[in-house]
Amino acid sequence: MEFLMYSYIKGTLEEVSEDLIVVENNGIGYNIRISARMLDALPARGEQVKIYTYLYVKEDAFSLFGFPSRDELEMFKLLINVSGIGPKGGLAVLSVLSANDLRFAIVAEDAKTISKAPGIGSKTAKRLIIELKDKIDLEAAIETGFEEMETPAAGGNSNNRIRKEASEALVALGYSATEASKVLSGIEITEVDDVESVLKAALKNMALF
Repeated sequence: MEFLMYSYIKGTLEEVSEDLIVVENNGIGYNIRISARMLDALPARGEQVKIYTYLYVKEDAFSLFGFPSRDELEMFKLLINVSGIGPKGGLAVLSVLSANDLRFAIVAEDAKTISKAPGIGSKTAKRLIIELKDKIDLEAAIETGFEEMETPAAGGNSNNRIRKEASEALVALGYSATEASKVLSGIEITEVDDVESVLKAALKNMALF
């Protein structure tokens, strides 16, 4: 069940533990659960912080979950609607993958990368991909610049083939499907490109990721 009592909380970072922070706002200290990745993004204690929040209510328990951006909050809300993944599982996934990297993993159907999250097995990762792939395709086109060509121009099918074969080659070289999808999404394929040229460009850009 979703509650929108709080959009975000802005205040002083008072306490930090492994998966919980305390933010004071107007004399009230809010316990907010966070992902492991978010720990590195926090300011020093005593400084101001802005946390986007999700209030989760289960029976008589009220829990606040916090995120560094609205984008990550929206991804969390998608995750907890997947069968078998609750708030704890959602945080676990976002502890090992950023919102954008998770999008790439879902689009690439890379269950292996997703299952690196604590408590997320292969079956759950595959179910996550099945339930979210259509939603992520649409959101990725808007939020991360993925190109989804509903009516490809001439050469579009050839470009898709080249991209697919280059992705398969990168995976064969030891890169994950997520890494391959991510680097190839940033390469523009022209009419004069072939698999070899795209693969060379991808390998050159891999160092940037």
